[in-house]
Amino acid sequence: MQTHEMKVKQISHPLEPLTAEEIKKAVEIVRKEKNLSQSVRFAQVVLKEPLKEVVLQYKNGDPINREAFIILLDNETEKTYEVVVSITNEEIVSWEHIPDVQPGFMLDEFEECEQVVKNNPEYQAALLKRGVTDPDLVMIDPWSAGYFNVEEDEGKRVARALAWVRKSPNDNGYAYPLTGLIAVVDLNKMEVMRIEDYAVKPLPPLDGNYSPETSDSIEFRKDLKPLEIIQPEGPSFEVDGHHVRWQKWDFRFSFTPREGLVLHNIGYEDKGKIRPILYRASLAEMVVPYGEATEMHSRQNAFDAGEYGIGQLANSLTLGCDCLGEIRYFDAVMTDSKGNVRTIPNAICLHEEDYGVAWKHTDWRTDKVEVRRSRRLVISFFATVANYDYGFYWSFYQDGTIEVEVKLTGVLNTGALDKGEIPKYGNLIAPQLNAPFHQHFFNFRLDMQLDGMNNSVVEINTVSEEKGPNNPYSNAFYPVTTTFKTEKEAVRRMDLASARTWKIINPNSLNAVGQPVGYKIMPGENCLPFAYDDSSLMKRAGFIKNHLHVTKFDEKELYASGAYPNQHKGGDGLTKYVQANRNIENEDIVVWYTMGHHHITRPEDWPVMPTAYINFQLKPVGFFDRNPALDIPRPTPKTAACHTTKGSSCH
Repeated sequence: MQTHEMKVKQISHPLEPLTAEEIKKAVEIVRKEKNLSQSVRFAQVVLKEPLKEVVLQYKNGDPINREAFIILLDNETEKTYEVVVSITNEEIVSWEHIPDVQPGFMLDEFEECEQVVKNNPEYQAALLKRGVTDPDLVMIDPWSAGYFNVEEDEGKRVARALAWVRKSPNDNGYAYPLTGLIAVVDLNKMEVMRIEDYAVKPLPPLDGNYSPETSDSIEFRKDLKPLEIIQPEGPSFEVDGHHVRWQKWDFRFSFTPREGLVLHNIGYEDKGKIRPILYRASLAEMVVPYGEATEMHSRQNAFDAGEYGIGQLANSLTLGCDCLGEIRYFDAVMTDSKGNVRTIPNAICLHEEDYGVAWKHTDWRTDKVEVRRSRRLVISFFATVANYDYGFYWSFYQDGTIEVEVKLTGVLNTGALDKGEIPKYGNLIAPQLNAPFHQHFFNFRLDMQLDGMNNSVVEINTVSEEKGPNNPYSNAFYPVTTTFKTEKEAVRRMDLASARTWKIINPNSLNAVGQPVGYKIMPGENCLPFAYDDSSLMKRAGFIKNHLHVTKFDEKELYASGAYPNQHKGGDGLTKYVQANRNIENEDIVVWYTMGHHHITRPEDWPVMPTAYINFQLKPVGFFDRNPALDIPRPTPKTAACHTTKGSSCH
């Protein structure tokens, strides 16, 4: 069953996202007050979140002052402005010119850039050299130019347009890369600056289609029986606007064009009260560096959140395809670059999932069995960034665990090869088709609030006990805990040799055994970059060199790559924040965790990539006095396979 979000007629909380009506009003106020020309684009219109103190002190019924934070780009003057608009008072609160920055790409720019390139006579001539006679079949992916000290590009808003060609309108064009051909476009003027034509590469011989309608080689399996997920009494969660309650979990959510899904005020009910865990949790940046040395791919370092806006690229989800079960969908509301309201229907999915055994024990002496089924609440969205597709999933478990998972699928970035050519920095995935090696780094910003505002972070390394009388059989080991006092101390990497973990604690809140309550980061897959420190990538995304950063809270420090990573020279973001070396012990702190997927491409990733999974968990360590999932009801047996000799239920 599918249900749709009801329109929120009255703002019920300071963190409720801007409604379509509020966005329209904010845009109208700016247009009227500043008499904006048609050359001005709206790069972003989002809620200006109130101060943390205002949100935490808010009580139901209190007056709410609504403000919008707007980023404007004037194509004519090539200037960027940040604007704060009071929707409540219908006035501009602040107007600031931000020099020497480029806002992230806007969807309109993608479409306009593609058309400008296809209409360029020099580009059309380059297509004819490659045997391409119909520009309408050419696919253009505009990539940010990044920063490579190109004098002609200095100070301009530049895209490097890479291209592929389809054989027919429904063809997978990524099978036919136009390798060696790049159009460099000034997006402010929407003009082609130059055509870079390195060499003509032949088009690979085979198609890359992946549906039975476009490929004769695909025939659906016929031995798959239906698998139905039903909840005859409906879901267990309750939703009020963007406020979710599920069993003992309580949180809010919102959605921004840059970050996508954002979670707020996450808490868990324990002993009759909701205990705070996280104030705000979000994707702070996503960097995809390619490992190619060739001219076609060597500048491909995608900042998918900061340059392209992972939220504005969200999909509209479909029941039975993207999510199963009793689903609640929510729309994402934003603007296009002209300031018109743009709604992505069903961008966010909320549902419950069975997750196997929560806990179990069989007393072999009495033959008594106690088993409980685990259930999790999942809130998610999917985004398509040109060729790749990414799913972002936040899961809440009954035992107090929070999990963040990214699912990576879609189509590989490709390049063409000469016949017999063997790539060094990629793999042959089909004849004459190269898929460059690359990595995906995801940084998550976790504004912690364990039992209150003041928290600390400790590092735990396990060591072997020294040989001797205290370790008679040379097998003993124990953990050594260190508390980070300053930001620079907390720039850390994983270490398998010491089973290193990091735990967020509240030294002011003790559990039943007298220890500070805590949550620890449980890493999943991870890796490190291979680029050198003097590379453009590492100057702009130096945070990917380490898996952990901890900073003192600053409401302006939201993004690991800085506010404006598009074409930025580097040195901003997390690497800059930690240079302040502020005190982080028993303070209002933010934990930044980076995880990386190392992708050595393979033929099985083509023509569409089986989903890869990467995740981490926040797991309670001493936050509760005992297993908080003891009160999960016993499951009801469905068949004879689920009973014991002692009775008819699963216990």
